[in-house]
Amino acid sequence: MIGKEQWSVVSSRWSVGTVGNASSYPDGSDRPPHLLTTNHRPLITTLQRGFTLLELMIVISIIVILAVIAMPQYQKTILHTRETVLRDNLYQLRKAIDLYGADKGKLPQSLDDLATAVYVRDIPIDPVTGEKDWTIETGEDSGSLTSESGITNIRSASPDTSTEGTPYREW
Repeated sequence: MIGKEQWSVVSSRWSVGTVGNASSYPDGSDRPPHLLTTNHRPLITTLQRGFTLLELMIVISIIVILAVIAMPQYQKTILHTRETVLRDNLYQLRKAIDLYGADKGKLPQSLDDLATAVYVRDIPIDPVTGEKDWTIETGEDSGSLTSESGITNIRSASPDTSTEGTPYREW
């Protein structure tokens, strides 16, 4: 090994000891090859590097804390969305009942009459209860010549209370 440098590990750093009189490296430069070192650490140590258990636990803890902070806001957003959909469903159904009464000259006898006459595509699901269980109020149609009774109003069947403090069944 005359004329070549010898590489050895001394306290986790590469050190160079010259054996003979080496003037340059195989690439013609006077500096060590870049493939053997990375920031003065051996290549083997760099390849085996990873995250420690403590680092992983800290990251997981931060993610859990952020999730705990965000969860109530997410649930409030979902509840607000359900209430908005409920308001719109009630508005559309009431509008369909009025249109049915104005066009047919009598009130619908059931919600299926609205769907059959294509005033609504389908009876919507109550977003609070998750079912098609609407509370129907019936009464006599004051605009009808025959004084038949039919659906005059529709409400949610949910016993829950809204974020405004009013029960859904009173909307």
